[in-house]
Amino acid sequence: MKLVVQIPCLDEADTLPATLRDIPRAIPGIDRVEILVIDDGSTDGTSDIARANGADHVVTFARNRGLGHAMRAGFDTAMALGADIVVNTDGDNQYFGGDVAALVAPILAGRADIVIGDRQTGAIAHFSPTKRRLQRFGSRVISRLAGVDIPDVASGFRAYNRTAVMTLTTHAGFDHTVEHTIQAGHRQLAVVSVPIRT
Repeated sequence: MKLVVQIPCLDEADTLPATLRDIPRAIPGIDRVEILVIDDGSTDGTSDIARANGADHVVTFARNRGLGHAMRAGFDTAMALGADIVVNTDGDNQYFGGDVAALVAPILAGRADIVIGDRQTGAIAHFSPTKRRLQRFGSRVISRLAGVDIPDVASGFRAYNRTAVMTLTTHAGFDHTVEHTIQAGHRQLAVVSVPIRT
């Protein structure tokens, strides 16, 4: 079982080393963990920092193309590398890499095609009350449209099995989270949520 952790980046040379350090290289049920950085046209040496800090693979865009394109390139590369599971995280170290094991556990158990990390936004101190309400409201609306129950639809910390990666399409240049959640629900993929740390 091979896991590829993909990290789309744009000018994240300062935070990327810590992000890479936090990703576990040994996870029960996974034979191999590889890290893939997608440099979305960075001007701060992100690709070089990624290589110097242990990324196994780096895809570099000559100019910024947007998160949706970076996600698609990551998925395509992960499939070419033979990934059974793809985890997406951010290069800004927003998500705690140590939770990758919790994120992939429902896929390994055969309970999910996609797992979305729940940041528990209602408890994030630096989110204003208005932002917390909007996050809750937005997640409820998208969950209803998709026919799934996901408390944090905007979370980019996600795990996908091979079936999900091959099934989902990415049309938007910027964001993929809403698009993938709605597609997953409409295409009858099993989507679950697990609490994660930020």
